[in-house]
Amino acid sequence: MSQLAGKLGIVFGVANKRSIAWAIAQAWHKAGAKLAFTYQGERLKENVEELAGTFGSDTLLMPCDVTKDEDIDRVFAEVGQKFGKLHLMLHSVAFAPKDALEGKFINTSREAFRVAHDVSAYSLIALVRAAEPLMTEGGSIVGMTYYGSEKVVPHYNVMGVAKAALEASTRYLAYDMGPKKVRVNCISAGPVNTLAARGISGFTEMLKHYEAHAPLKRNVLPDELGATGTFLASDGAAAITGQVLYVDCGYQIMGM
Repeated sequence: MSQLAGKLGIVFGVANKRSIAWAIAQAWHKAGAKLAFTYQGERLKENVEELAGTFGSDTLLMPCDVTKDEDIDRVFAEVGQKFGKLHLMLHSVAFAPKDALEGKFINTSREAFRVAHDVSAYSLIALVRAAEPLMTEGGSIVGMTYYGSEKVVPHYNVMGVAKAALEASTRYLAYDMGPKKVRVNCISAGPVNTLAARGISGFTEMLKHYEAHAPLKRNVLPDELGATGTFLASDGAAAITGQVLYVDCGYQIMGM
């Protein structure tokens, strides 16, 4: 029997086939889950539509701007109508203005700080709140974070601060959702060549640095992130909540 047979989930954050969200969605689907997807704006609709369609022509696909409460409310109303309940949710959503990911952190504008935190951290709170009424049988919520939340990664800048807020939010949400048997965790992935990552200055050098310094002497593979996402969604992780799991070939343990 598949690990996630009979589970119903929703995935936020697929942009294209290289997205970490897509790697986890594929793993969840393979493990037996039925999934719905959202996309951010018309520019990404065709990509996500094509990918989601590989799971079946009836796969639920909806637009969602996570900075708009009315979009979030509509998405979960549609999920409620189609699924009736929800067991899984993936939050793989982050954004900061490009100029905030260049130069010095000290030059972060008030607006860039607001946008980064609204999209990358507050959205998790808003989505969990909207999902809660549908998660009547317990479940698992997974967010995506990065090591720049706890150590300085040049050029990651305000996104690192927003990811720190995301991780703290994960702990508080885990406490709130615990009585409903809903677990909330984050995966801290090593660098992966995604659309979002390519917006970070010096990303290619970052990949080389990880490969040289991580104990496993390589970078993480998307399939490995999918496997971790499936573990966190499964009964095997039934006692794990409020945690950040590092899936980075061991890089996080290194001092030098």
